[in-house]
Amino acid sequence: MSKSLRVGAALLLAVLAIWTVQHAALHQPLQLGAKPSAAPMAASQVTVNGEAPAPLDTPYAMVKIPERLPDFTLANRDGKPTSISAWRGKSLILNFWATWCAPCRREIPILESLDVQWKPQNVAVIGIAVDRRDEVLAFAAALHITYPLLIGEQDALDAAAAVGVDSPMFPFTVFTDRRGEVVAVFVGELHRPQADLILSKVKDIDDDRIALPAARRAIAAGLDTLNAHAAG
Repeated sequence: MSKSLRVGAALLLAVLAIWTVQHAALHQPLQLGAKPSAAPMAASQVTVNGEAPAPLDTPYAMVKIPERLPDFTLANRDGKPTSISAWRGKSLILNFWATWCAPCRREIPILESLDVQWKPQNVAVIGIAVDRRDEVLAFAAALHITYPLLIGEQDALDAAAAVGVDSPMFPFTVFTDRRGEVVAVFVGELHRPQADLILSKVKDIDDDRIALPAARRAIAAGLDTLNAHAAG
């Protein structure tokens, strides 16, 4: 099984989760213009209320995800300040990425296909590029990215912090329902099986077939199963 698939099985769910990081990366200040790390192999353990002790030999970064997606504003491709609330009423797939991040680049075809498949079902894919504007625009043109992009540097890092990721490990993807509730945050390279699982539960929430807590539990169980298959 490829390393990229094992990375993709990593996850953060609901309001709190954890991933494995190197000790130095945890304590290094994240400065404007510096490149945060690409997401390493993450732990599949999900904590409840932040009360799961980490093994003594494994440092964790604790990430607290808000119940609802906070409002933030970044420039769109045309340079116009655009609030994430412009997509109010839609379920969202918010992919935080950077041009220098290889897993981020590999995700783009999947995000394009998700955009085509789910747009008729009131789901929007939005790329949040944490990078220099000129590099993002050139990259997006070369790869023919068609879904909306919001672009920033420190302000985009602030947006990542607003969704609970204070020390970004790229890529990571935030999934919300149509009410703006955060259903899941997936850290690492997103693959189609994980995306399909999460979005199926988002759809169940949107159609009032399942409550949010039950959907989160189902996603956690499903991702654990995918993670176990990947590890095998």
